[in-house]
Amino acid sequence: MALDDVKMEIDRFADESAAAIKTAADVEIAKIIANADAEISTMKEKEEKRLKEAIERLDRQEISSAELESKKIVLVKKKEILAKAFAETLASLESTPVAEKLEQYRKMVAVSKQVIDKPKAYIAAGESFTAQDLGVSSIIADEGITGGLVLESEDGAIQVDMQYKTILQTVWDRKLKDLSNILFG
Repeated sequence: MALDDVKMEIDRFADESAAAIKTAADVEIAKIIANADAEISTMKEKEEKRLKEAIERLDRQEISSAELESKKIVLVKKKEILAKAFAETLASLESTPVAEKLEQYRKMVAVSKQVIDKPKAYIAAGESFTAQDLGVSSIIADEGITGGLVLESEDGAIQVDMQYKTILQTVWDRKLKDLSNILFG
């Protein structure tokens, strides 16, 4: 019996040792799992923060891109409106009644005589003014002129461009900012 007692004692000791080892292993496993969970949680928080920042950055970029595209569209429309206003103004000047146009041309000739003594005038091909009407030495019809005059010295050395489109473009370029503020605020 003593052998049975020794065997039981060895079994009991082995069971207690196994239980202690198992308990220690369970505690170690619990610590490892807790550490792993903590690391996973930290990594997850970092990744969520990084993802949130990336999404916010992309949103800002998308908004900036949309705003830029919107500004481009508005700018194109403003340019179209200004081009239309220029064209309509030029058309209005070119379709001025003959009596008014004659008066304007005489004023142009008078101003040019400060530079050119006896100018010759280039006028639009469809106009019927005479040299005497304008007070110039001669008139030459020019297909390239749509309204206004080009005055030139007899030797061709001096030329004064008083075409409506030239005068309008000069004023337009000088006053574009003011005009834009009037039209678009």
